[in-house]
Amino acid sequence: MTTSPPDPTLVRFEGPWQHFDVRAGGLRFHAVEARRFVADRPLVLLLHGFGEFWWSWRHQFDALTDAGYRAVAVDLRGYGDSDKPPRGYDGWTLAGDTHALIRALGHSSAHLVGHADGGLVCWATATLHPGAVDSITVLSSPHPRALKQGVLFNAEERSAFLAPFLHNQLPRLGERRLVGDDGAFVERYFRERAADGWQRTEDFAEAVDRNRLAIQIPGVAHCSLEYRRWAFRSQFRPDGRRFMEVMDKRLRIPVLGVRGREDRYILDSVMNHSKRWAPLMDYRMVSGAGHFVHEEAPEEFADLLLGQLAAG
Repeated sequence: MTTSPPDPTLVRFEGPWQHFDVRAGGLRFHAVEARRFVADRPLVLLLHGFGEFWWSWRHQFDALTDAGYRAVAVDLRGYGDSDKPPRGYDGWTLAGDTHALIRALGHSSAHLVGHADGGLVCWATATLHPGAVDSITVLSSPHPRALKQGVLFNAEERSAFLAPFLHNQLPRLGERRLVGDDGAFVERYFRERAADGWQRTEDFAEAVDRNRLAIQIPGVAHCSLEYRRWAFRSQFRPDGRRFMEVMDKRLRIPVLGVRGREDRYILDSVMNHSKRWAPLMDYRMVSGAGHFVHEEAPEEFADLLLGQLAAG
């Protein structure tokens, strides 16, 4: 483990991909795609979840490229080697980031794939910038209104979701919790939410080590918590109420929802309730996987994703 804060460029791990920077919406984003990409193919933009970075999509590049897509994974605002501004972690701005990224990559529209917080960005972008989104695939990420209603009215979902979410609201204490003991929080986070099978693999150990490193990059802990702080605090402010009002629209694009059957953090009932805002939603559960389906069962997830893209 590192004894000093790691440099952001350390997340540019070598592999069968290439790293590059994209300037969009006034920020610099770190992006990754397969070395054999073709720019004029349909774009699939991959958006990671809380406490991770582009690395979570490492297993998907080959499958998407072989199927004829241009797969690009990015470090979201505040993560990895992307810029870390002090503000802009609200749903409106994050959707704007995604829209700007699509344009900056040379495309007019894209298929969006997002896990957890990245999935919420998919929902927001599809609603606020519908012309730029061909389809969305969301992993363990219910529609924002479905999640809110689940937390308010479903005691089981409230118990699973709310306590760790509230802990993240405490300024400075939350940041120290994430980076303490060389990012040990990340390992606990993965072990609490991943199914047992993946935890016994070398792939799991590597994912934990790399995400422990990434959470210690200066600014990442604070920025990652700002996503969740806005999601909570905005519920008591006019901007949050307006956001939820705007999100109360039915999407007319294909939506694939995926959840690991052993995910104890986001429940089946809340994912299923998302169909109210996505009439074309195909919802699938993956056996033997927890909260990180795309990493725990990468081949099965790739089959689901490619089926969704082909149908759309």
